[in-house]
Amino acid sequence: MSTIHTRETQTALWHELVREGEQRAGRALGEERESYLVMTLMRHLGDAPLAHRVMAFELLEALQQSGRVRQQELRDVGDRCLLISGLYPELAERRRVQLGYFIDLGRGAYARLAQDLTAALKELFEELSRGFAELVRVLFALRGLSGQVPVLAPIDRHALALAAPSAEPDFPGAILVGAPRRRQ
Repeated sequence: MSTIHTRETQTALWHELVREGEQRAGRALGEERESYLVMTLMRHLGDAPLAHRVMAFELLEALQQSGRVRQQELRDVGDRCLLISGLYPELAERRRVQLGYFIDLGRGAYARLAQDLTAALKELFEELSRGFAELVRVLFALRGLSGQVPVLAPIDRHALALAAPSAEPDFPGAILVGAPRRRQ
């Protein structure tokens, strides 16, 4: 039987759910990343056209902007790729791309945003970029709380396992091998 979560505020409820997702995923995001994830969930879950967005196109458009518009659009691309990767990975399959595509786009959007920022925000988005796959794992576990755990294709499980190794093996008994490095 599943637990019914209730809290006084929407923010407190999302924090509780994210913490449970962290626990199930075996990840500790820390206060800043956890709070950012909560705010992202609250801000974007009403984003109905998420399934119809072309994230690579939106990233290219964001990179052509400047100032606050560029920063906001890069953040939106990173956030949306995070939600697609963690909560709606079946969108990648429907679009005939690997989950790693959205992980790489989102990670890259946050990294580019970090380059445009200063001080604390720069550090936050650098950390979000570095830990993008961990955030995806937490969201994936969060979705599992509803009983709707999407089945990832083996190539997507492999990409996620390489991006954020889990304490629980994604492929029991297997040794994960990354792509060969190019010689320079």
